[in-house]
Parts: sequence; structure tokens; C-alpha cells
Amino acid sequence: MLAAGKPFAFICGADDFLVGRLGRERFDALVTESGADDFAREIISGFAGNMAEVEAAVNRFRESVQTVPMFGGQRVVWLKDVSFLADTVTGRAEGTLKLVEDLRQLLENIVPAETAVLISAAPVDRRRSFPKWCEKNSDFTVVGGDADNAAEALTGVVLAEARSLGVTFEPDALPLLLAKIGANTRLLIAETHKLAAHADTPGKGVPATITEAHVAELTPNAAQGDFFEAAEAFFSGDLRWALAALARHFFAGGDARPILVSLQNRNRLLLQIRALADAGEVRVGPRGLDGLPRAQTAHAGHFVGATEKSSFNIFSQNPWYLGKLAGAKLPPLRRLVDNQREFVAAFEEIVARPREQEAVLRDMAVRCLA
Repeated sequence: MLAAGKPFAFICGADDFLVGRLGRERFDALVTESGADDFAREIISGFAGNMAEVEAAVNRFRESVQTVPMFGGQRVVWLKDVSFLADTVTGRAEGTLKLVEDLRQLLENIVPAETAVLISAAPVDRRRSFPKWCEKNSDFTVVGGDADNAAEALTGVVLAEARSLGVTFEPDALPLLLAKIGANTRLLIAETHKLAAHADTPGKGVPATITEAHVAELTPNAAQGDFFEAAEAFFSGDLRWALAALARHFFAGGDARPILVSLQNRNRLLLQIRALADAGEVRVGPRGLDGLPRAQTAHAGHFVGATEKSSFNIFSQNPWYLGKLAGAKLPPLRRLVDNQREFVAAFEEIVARPREQEAVLRDMAVRCLA
């Protein structure tokens, strides 16, 4: 199962779930190939929060690879979830670097016929000497590729999973899935499996297709609460739909605060889109918000250190999702500013009248949309 001439396997990547999943597959394959019984296989945790834990993991690995199988044959050892190869305080410590050098020396002396070794690590600082050495001297695998763009990497992961399930995505379905779930690989894969089970099969011999309607109906809003029906209705400008959506929300026992948060989050993004659109820097196109990368370069100085996804930072959002939010008719800037004022006033009223939340939001909707 190891590549020819390589004494051990090394799997790394930015996402611990993907690395761990592939590591389990490789470990099971090595066990099957070697015929190792329960006494000839061992899994060692490489997760370490400090240098003492790094030392404990390396020492246990040393003992394992130097142990002779009780009944002969080949041993299989998996050092999994290695965390001390990352660019962290623990990973940069001088003592850790020395222990990593000890680990390299152990791997240099591995005899594959006697011991099959697998190491899985996430994340890994590949600028350092040990990962570079592993890349040259091991059966080396990077999970998720080297994509610098997180959205591109996630797209590749989902598409690969869909191919393995024998399904495809409609052009608009995958961006919507990414916008609803966010950068949660484990949940993205779980949702892909769920959607594949409900996918439409166009005909015999044609792959089943996951549609935008499937994603909208079946996928939860895990990334942020911008998909509440009341928010969709409000920003459509349809007062009748907005009032009906509010009635359904409160009939089901809902609270006003999540709706206000959803309205404010979306309104913040629309304010930024409107400002950039009025300046001629972006426009809504068939593939989302065109011109966003250029605008991000121009305004990067205002978002230094802002790396997390947030409605306060338009450049942390999916361009396709932003195009969907803006729609065919983007409200004027004055209307969006007035909306924000109304949301603040509604929140203050809810604090003063906590038992009349539905009435407060109905009045707010009428003032904004009538």
C-alpha cells in the first residue's frame, strides 16, 4: 500500500477532518494488506498542547516502532492527529524542534518489511525542514490541495465527495451550499451525503443532480442566520409576505432577536454593496458580485487583521451569495440607512415591551415597506 521505495506514509493538510478520514482509510488498508492482528497494530495520538506532550508522543512512537511483534509478521503503527508541526507556540519551541529531529531519525531507520508506519498531521507548516524532508522521503499526500483560496479548496472537497457518490451539482446549488454551511468541512460532507440521497435522477445512465431547490429546502443555515424567511420576505419588499412570515415565526414560538440579527446582518452587507456599487467598483452580474477582488485590493487597508467571516466585512463573503442578496434591484442607500435605524428602534422597543415582540416587528415592517 506504500509507494515503491518509500519507508512510511505521511498525510497532511489544513483540515483535520479530511486528514483524519484519509488516515483512517490508509491505516485500514495497511492492516488488511499486512494481516496485522490486534497485537500488531497501534494508534498513537500526536496531539500535543505543550512540549511535554510532544515528548510523550514521540517517546511512545519510538517504543512502538522498536517493538518486535509477538507472533512475527509486520506491525502497523499510526501516529495520528499530529499537531506539533504547525506554526504555533508549541510547534516553534526549541525543544519541540529537537524532538521533531528525533522523530526524523526514527523514521530514517524504519524497516518497512517489519513495520508499516503512517503519520497524519493537520495543520502543517510546510516551510520547515521536516515536512520538506517527508515530502522527498515518504509516500506523501496533501489533502485538499494547496489552494490559497479557502472557498476554492472547499469547492474542490465537495465536488470530489459528490463524484464519489455519483451525483453532480447544479451551477447555483454548490455556491448556495457553501454560503449556508460556511467553512465546516465535516458538515459540508455530511450535507452532500444527505443531498445525494434526495437528488433527482434525470434518466437512465445520467448522474443524479443536486439542485438549488434541494439545498434551499434541506440544508440548515449553519454559517449565519441570513436565510430566515422573514428576512427574505422583508428584503423582497413584499409587505404581505413579510407579515405572514412574522406570523408563522411567532406562532412557532420564535423570538424577535434572531430576526433582528438576521435583518441587521443582511442590511450591513447591502449597505457595503450599495456604497461600492455607487462608486462604480462592483456590479451585480450573472455569477454574483463582479469586481469584488479589485475592490478588496483597493480597500484592504481598512480591514487589516479582519480574517473571520462577518457581515461587517463584505470581503469575507461569497461573491455569488452577495449577488443573490443584492438581487435585481438594490435598495437606495437612504432606504438602507433608514432600515438600520428602524432595526435599532425596534430592538429598544422590544427591551421596553418584551411581551409584544410580534407587534413591534409588524409595526417596523409596515413603516419600512408600506
